Amino acid sequence: MAVLLSAGCVTSAPPADPASAPPPSAGAPSASTPSGLDLLYLSMTLAHVEQTLEIVALVRGRVADPQLRTLVAAVEVTEADERDTVRGWLREAGRDGRDDHDHSGHVTAADDLARLRTAADGEVDAVLAGVLSEHQRAAADLARAHLTAGSDPRVLDLAGRIERSRTAQVAMLAGLPSPEP
Repeated sequence: MAVLLSAGCVTSAPPADPASAPPPSAGAPSASTPSGLDLLYLSMTLAHVEQTLEIVALVRGRVADPQLRTLVAAVEVTEADERDTVRGWLREAGRDGRDDHDHSGHVTAADDLARLRTAADGEVDAVLAGVLSEHQRAAADLARAHLTAGSDPRVLDLAGRIERSRTAQVAMLAGLPSPEP
């Protein structure tokens, strides 16, 4: 929760009352107004997902391991859908997905992206596994924190799905065979 409560990152909007309406289905307009923490989480998630899509674009066509290729393809489809959903929810709330705060510290460092760009063909899988594992672990941690702080039912549902999927991805990445020296 400390990540979400960084100085100046929380708006003063009162939390929505999730008991006032049944949880909407994913993608359906919400009768509730997301709280400032929900909007902050969505903004941070959007930045994170956009960077994930940058990561997979950097390795498209360069991944050798079939399991890792399958994971990368699944991540790309899932996170493109999440990006579109989050953008829509932020638009509904009168936000464009960007705020006045710098959340760059919450996403993959530029040097990790540079390592992916310059990795030799035989090293791409190992570099990707390390970068993606840390990146997805951060997404799971952020989602886990939001599950204790958020109030909008559909945002909490998204955070729960992100926490579960990113945790599973990190476990899968840890279980991949190490590249041969």
